[in-house]
Amino acid sequence: MTTGHIFMAMSLDGFVARDDFGLDWLMKQKTDGEDHGYEAFMESVDGLVMGSGSFRTMLTFDAWPYEKPVVVLSKTLKPKDIPADLRDKVSISDQAPQRLMASLSEQGWERAYIDGGKIIQSFIREGLIADMIVTIVPILIGEGKRMFGPLNADIDLQLLDSKSFASGLVTSKYKVSRGS
Repeated sequence: MTTGHIFMAMSLDGFVARDDFGLDWLMKQKTDGEDHGYEAFMESVDGLVMGSGSFRTMLTFDAWPYEKPVVVLSKTLKPKDIPADLRDKVSISDQAPQRLMASLSEQGWERAYIDGGKIIQSFIREGLIADMIVTIVPILIGEGKRMFGPLNADIDLQLLDSKSFASGLVTSKYKVSRGS
């Protein structure tokens, strides 16, 4: 089955976005010339799975940032909600995480980039995340959308790599396994 992989930045206090999904705090970070591994990560995945909040945020960018296919998990969005110029790149699904991953596997996907706080939380709870790359941004924003949430059981993480940057960002890669 398709495996899930995370590449996310979060504030030091654990938020991936403001309550309104704003990323202004992230965009002001000065990281000139630093390679945090995003492009290599994107090369390693077949496409993205994101929630509707992340999708709406991406629509505010000057240009659509993804070349690979994107599946938006949503119970409320409909195909007509996808801008015409993205209909060949974006699809909507209301499938549960397990079923979606099985469906992506049938389509030939091996690795899916899982993006967005609530979506990440549901995929982690269902044991669908193989590894995660988390970049801690040296800022406290006080409130917002959390990357991690309630769990059914502990989830053990094995640190595979960690690197700090002159900007103050710290990127760590973890292998994910179910705890006892």
